[in-house]
Amino acid sequence: GQTEPELCYVEINRKETAPVTIETLQERDKRFKQLSVEKIVADTKKVVRENDYPESPFTQYEDGMLYFIILTWLQRKHYPLCGIKDQPMPLDEKQRMKIVAKLTDVQRTVIKRDFINHFLCENAYGDNSASKLLRDFANMHFPDQYGLAKATHEEEYQKRHERLDERIKEMKKAEKDCELKFITLQDSAGHKAYVRTAIMLLLKALYDVEKRENIDRVKVEFAIGQGYYCRVNGKVKVDQTLIERLNVRMEQLVLQNIPITKHTYPLEEGLALFDSLGMEDKKKLFRYRRSSFVNVYQMDDFQDYYYGYMLPSTGYIKYFKVISYENGLMLLLPDRHEPKKIDYFVPREKLFHALEQSTVWGEMMGIDTVGDLNDEICGGRIAELILVQEALQERRIAEIAQDIVNRKGVKFVMIAGPSSSGKTTFSHRLSVQLRSYGMNPHPIGVDDYFVDRELTPRDKNGNYNFECLEAIDVAGFNEDMGNLLAGKTVELPSFNFKTGKREYKGNFKTLGKDDILVIEGIHGLNDKMSLSLPSESKYKIYISALTSLNIDEHNRIPTTDGRLLRRMVRDARNRGTSAKQTIAMCQSLRRGEEENIFPFQESADATFNSVLIYELAVLKTYAEPLLFSIQKGEPEYYEAKRLLKFLEYFLGINSEMLPKNSIVREFIGGSVYHV
Repeated sequence: GQTEPELCYVEINRKETAPVTIETLQERDKRFKQLSVEKIVADTKKVVRENDYPESPFTQYEDGMLYFIILTWLQRKHYPLCGIKDQPMPLDEKQRMKIVAKLTDVQRTVIKRDFINHFLCENAYGDNSASKLLRDFANMHFPDQYGLAKATHEEEYQKRHERLDERIKEMKKAEKDCELKFITLQDSAGHKAYVRTAIMLLLKALYDVEKRENIDRVKVEFAIGQGYYCRVNGKVKVDQTLIERLNVRMEQLVLQNIPITKHTYPLEEGLALFDSLGMEDKKKLFRYRRSSFVNVYQMDDFQDYYYGYMLPSTGYIKYFKVISYENGLMLLLPDRHEPKKIDYFVPREKLFHALEQSTVWGEMMGIDTVGDLNDEICGGRIAELILVQEALQERRIAEIAQDIVNRKGVKFVMIAGPSSSGKTTFSHRLSVQLRSYGMNPHPIGVDDYFVDRELTPRDKNGNYNFECLEAIDVAGFNEDMGNLLAGKTVELPSFNFKTGKREYKGNFKTLGKDDILVIEGIHGLNDKMSLSLPSESKYKIYISALTSLNIDEHNRIPTTDGRLLRRMVRDARNRGTSAKQTIAMCQSLRRGEEENIFPFQESADATFNSVLIYELAVLKTYAEPLLFSIQKGEPEYYEAKRLLKFLEYFLGINSEMLPKNSIVREFIGGSVYHV
């Protein structure tokens, strides 16, 4: 039974009397070295970014660096030319270094052309410079194939041009002097109109390729990236054949450039029309509208109601693609920042299933649309619905807490999500659930690790960029968290936002066996934020307010609208911020989220949807007075007008019946937590 002796290192006259193994010390040394390298790299980046190059010739070594970089885009068909055979995966760093060490002139030429090929194909759209260079490049190397493609499409254009030329009419003369402003796809209002019109085009095409009696219902469920997920119920099989027919039919409708006309009906006539079309969801919606009229849009023989402006004709919808996804179909449309490009669709399974779960919850409660919610309010059943919805959320929080406990060894719960997701209330409620398992949670704010103000990076406008990773002392955060994980006592900082400095005020922390840190911050899902911490010690949670309630079956509620209303109400109450200011800053917030949160959401161990199916009916009574304060002529007026029209669909709910720990109370007030 004799075992090998274990070598240990024990310090004398220290509080830490427990023996530490040599392996543990070696592991610590390895972490310290990683932190040292990280700091060197961070300082090196600063050196090369801030200094100008001295005058000197471009060296052969730098030339090798360049080839090392652009080898990333070497096409697989050219791998054998560089000595790599039968490899489906991209070249790794060692392979690229090996190729660079023995480059031939032939290899150099092919590598550079593959890079040009990749760059131009990725960046060419419309008639931009990259597009012109791409055509020149193709004509230089593949003149016959390029010539055929060019001749084919120019002939097609000429035919369309001749048809359209006959239809050009003089613009209507203004009756008085005015300022004319054109709305494009790059404008928020223009993009929303494009999306609505594309959805109507999809529905028209679907009813054209399938018999109406085979379709019980089509619901536009939610957005995943730039894709809009739709579910078709009935005797319709959503397979590749249907997808191909849909794409072809939509292309045909676009080429026909069918006018989209708006017809205004008295409310009773509108309800009769919806009844004849089998649109029960719209009948229910307009039962609660105060307006005496209803606008119905028509595309050829297809009629439907849409919340917001539409484009003049089908010919405007030039960029789209329909693909199959899960049990339905996905309509892909361009982002407003790149209006002529359809991105490759990247599935986001965790986000999708979180939205699906909320949809199932809504169906279970009988709440699919705003009309359904209004029925519950009028029927006096809203109090019970609130309790059921809150219970479903609490059950999900409990499931996440149980998963954390079951994993063993989790010491850091990293919570991240976009603005107004309810992160603070969620972290409190999660902590309560963790305590029910005997855990001892401690909140940590990543904001306390901001670098000193003068070291904070600036954005392109010269303003401090507090949302980029470089605004955080990543090395300091990792060092403190690593020491806590190792059982050491650490003094944690707090950031003074007035002085722009970190301060230490005796907040010492030591992690015991049952202690766990609940860390909330914008970069919580980014592994670069916690690079030195073992993955098994971390549990990452993505939280967002993912709206699953629809206005009606064809008009979804954007998630951004719900979060904007949350933020507007909270900031007016807590910070004295006007609705005008909140609307004005929403685009910059969105850019920060797109850069620092959304790319990492699928890496989360759990996704939590903080939206409550009834919350817009509560927020309505708080948001409307704030929106009415925005005057005509101000840049934010039309967005305020759109939101006011949107809130008209909802009947209001008295907030007194909401539980004190509800996430909604983080925004309207009255929470049991300090939020």
